[in-house]
Amino acid sequence: MPQILPIAAFSDNYIWLIVGPRGEASVVDPGDARPVLDVLDRQGLTLTNILITHKHNDHTGGCARLLEAFADISVFGPSNEPIACVTHPVREGDQLEIPGIDGGLRVMEAPGHTEGHVAYHGDGALFCGDTLFLGGCGRIFSGTHDQMADSLARFAALPGDTLIYCAHEYTLANLGFAEWVEPDNAAIGERLAKIQVLRREGKASVPAPLSEELATNPFLRTREREVIAAAERWAKRDLADPREVFHALRDWKDQDYD
Repeated sequence: MPQILPIAAFSDNYIWLIVGPRGEASVVDPGDARPVLDVLDRQGLTLTNILITHKHNDHTGGCARLLEAFADISVFGPSNEPIACVTHPVREGDQLEIPGIDGGLRVMEAPGHTEGHVAYHGDGALFCGDTLFLGGCGRIFSGTHDQMADSLARFAALPGDTLIYCAHEYTLANLGFAEWVEPDNAAIGERLAKIQVLRREGKASVPAPLSEELATNPFLRTREREVIAAAERWAKRDLADPREVFHALRDWKDQDYD
């Protein structure tokens, strides 16, 4: 398995550090340069790549300072979002050679949260930015609900042992909403209890395997009878397909929970 370390930033962001075999390092979504530089210095690592999932400043804000400290490094990011620091725009299916990731990372276009959001998948890891969170998903800003539903469906089809490296520590709140949707789902209660212990101990809840998401995350369970029924009760109408179920769930969380 690759060596991937979390770097805490702001109040709840995670910047992911991928460590290569000869001291090379890549960072995913460096919203703040200072904690990245501190870790690189402490561990004697050299930054070689930056990977950006989308345009929001809490994912890009540290790029300029990192480029000052490490000249001529590659900055990968979505091809159709306005991100000034990107040197290598990426699209669906692009393959990136990243030290420490066996076989490299494949670009997956994952719009919804934003119009051009991308994810990076390979070697049992998914760096999904703000599309998928543990127990939940991102809000819809400059993308669409249908785009987000389709992006999540693509993630759901990945191998169950894929580790989800999302960009925020939102798991406890997300699982609270999941309990609203499926109060009789024992797996949600068990997972919530486990995460509460981790957080009390000051430990990250991320990453977690996709298999746990498929069992507990309502936004990946839009074909499940119980989730459909809950979404229809809230929407007060029949929902025709998983996209409509997703739309109702996202609106329900936005309006009544968050």
